[in-house]
Amino acid sequence: MTENTPDAEALSAAVRAADVEKAAERFAGVIPPTPLQSGERLSERYGLDVLLKREDLNKVRSYKGRGALNLVQALDPEQRRRGVVCASAGNHAQGVAFACASIGAEARVYLPRTTPRQKRDRVARLGGSAVEVVMVGETYDDAAAAARSDAEATGRTLVPAFDDPRTIAGQGTVVKEAVEQLGCAPDAVIVPVGGGGLLAGTIAWLRENHPGVRVIGAEPAGAASMARALEAGHPVELEHIDPFVDGAAVRKVGRYTHAIAAAGRPRMVAVPEGRLCTEMLDLYQVDGIISEPAGALATAALDTDHGLPEGATAVCVVSGGNNDVSRYAEIVERSLIHEGRKHYFLVEFPQEPGALRRFLDDVLGPDDDITRFEYIKRNNRETGPALVGIELGAPENLQPILKRMEAAPHRIQPVSPDSPLFTFLV
Repeated sequence: MTENTPDAEALSAAVRAADVEKAAERFAGVIPPTPLQSGERLSERYGLDVLLKREDLNKVRSYKGRGALNLVQALDPEQRRRGVVCASAGNHAQGVAFACASIGAEARVYLPRTTPRQKRDRVARLGGSAVEVVMVGETYDDAAAAARSDAEATGRTLVPAFDDPRTIAGQGTVVKEAVEQLGCAPDAVIVPVGGGGLLAGTIAWLRENHPGVRVIGAEPAGAASMARALEAGHPVELEHIDPFVDGAAVRKVGRYTHAIAAAGRPRMVAVPEGRLCTEMLDLYQVDGIISEPAGALATAALDTDHGLPEGATAVCVVSGGNNDVSRYAEIVERSLIHEGRKHYFLVEFPQEPGALRRFLDDVLGPDDDITRFEYIKRNNRETGPALVGIELGAPENLQPILKRMEAAPHRIQPVSPDSPLFTFLV
């Protein structure tokens, strides 16, 4: 919980339901309502009535445009003349580009160098000549520091991705819109969490209108900064983060977002990156939804038991449809590893004809397959190591294959996901 101080209380009260409602009025007609659709696959799997709030279908393919537009539209003429600056992992930048193009203001956008090219291209396309893109650092926080320095030096207005009452109020319109479309309050709302803007906006609106709704925040396990802040009682900078979920990989949440979340006491769920990859593939192959890793956070979080009764209504915000097609090979790989179907081994082969054939006969089951084999023959050695990647027909095939490996004449060493070598494979 956050500390019970006047400052914390003021921060938690900085966004009211009325602010969310004014934001919705401000950009009505500019951002059309996104669909609220039945999630049949998820409803059947979890015994719930799952509804998908399709923020991936708006122009910037995420909810980020709502917060950016609410802030930018409130600028006075002088602030518009000076322009704005922002930092983003990609989606917020698109929201700012879209917002500035809507009002004719110029923007300078700082992106970490790890931002997928697809997102960079979308920022340029949405903003046109009014937006300058600057690549800096390796994480969102590096880009945020550069954006703050720019704002101080130039007088441009900083448009925060999450830690500003105007941004939070704009993002809170997602849940307001979903409840109006549903016609009643759901039992639970599950939202993706990076810096916490959507989570805070959701809590701010629901606590005055439907306080009985359970709010669940889904963070990537490799960047669970909101859960850490709630545990500590204040925003904490994580020492290490996994940048894979680029749309939600935030090292430190904001003061406003933390205070509002702490007052609302949401349930936080850390979703493993491999689980996200599996959900991304299910969204694509079964539901026909193209999702980036952050976009699959809310639906992937359903895998955790939230104590919801059978048939309870759960609204999941699907936000983040900016996935680069070149990432799918890594996504499939991470998913297979998470499911226990992909494993790597170092195998010491005798350097003689037929060695590989004997390995296949001795070790592989009928449904298993070699998906990677790297070996260099050395003429001056009797044996040589090979890196072997094996995809199992089912996770339960692992123990039988390990037993066969023990009985095989080859020297075989599993490559653990915790090994430094693994980072070269995935």
